[in-house]
Amino acid sequence: MIIIGICGASGSGKSTFAREIKEQLTAETVIIGQDCYYKDHGHLPFEERANINYDEPNVFNYDELLADIHTLASGKAITRKGYDYANHRRADTEELIDPPDVLILEGIHIFHDPRIAEEMSLKVYMHVDTDVCLLRRIKRDMKKRGRSIESITQQYLTTVKPMYEAYIANYIKEADFAVMRGGKNRRAIDAVSAYISAKLLAEAFERRG
Repeated sequence: MIIIGICGASGSGKSTFAREIKEQLTAETVIIGQDCYYKDHGHLPFEERANINYDEPNVFNYDELLADIHTLASGKAITRKGYDYANHRRADTEELIDPPDVLILEGIHIFHDPRIAEEMSLKVYMHVDTDVCLLRRIKRDMKKRGRSIESITQQYLTTVKPMYEAYIANYIKEADFAVMRGGKNRRAIDAVSAYISAKLLAEAFERRG
C-alpha cells in the first residue's frame, strides 16, 4: 500500500487535490481526512465544545489514525471515521474501508506526528496565499458546515491564523513536493499521479520477483 500525505492550510485545496489524484489513478484509492480523527469531546456541553481550538495539533487522535493505517497495511478493513462540524462531535460509522492500493491522507497537521509522516511515500504541501484560503474557508463553512460569518471570522482570528503561523506554514519544510495555486493545478496532479503509477508498477514487478 502506497501512502501519500497532503498537508496545508485550511482552504488550500487539500481535499480537492486528493480527489483529483484519485480520479486520475486506475488503482484502488482511498482518501482519509485528518478531520475524521478529531478527539471526541461528546461528553462536554456544546458551548465548551465550540470553544475548543480545533486548529492546534494535539486536538487530533494520532494513535487512532496510526492504528487504522497499520490495519489497512496488514490487509484488514477498518471502519470509516467521521466528524459532525456543526455539533463539534465525532460521527463514526460502521461502514468498512477495505485495504486500497493507494491511501491518501490529507489534513492541516497530517505531517505533525513523525510516526505517520514516516509511513508516507510522498509528502505534498499545498502552498496557497492565506487570503485565498480564507475566502475558500468562508464559502465552505457557510455552505457545508452550517457556520455563520461571525463564527468563521472569530475562529479565523483566534485560532486558524495563529496556528497557521505557528505550525502549518512550517510543514512545507517536511514536504517532498509543493503545489501552487490550489487543488486544480493540472501539472501538479499529473506529476503526483505519474509518481504514484510508477511506484505501483515498480512494486508489482518486485512482487513478481
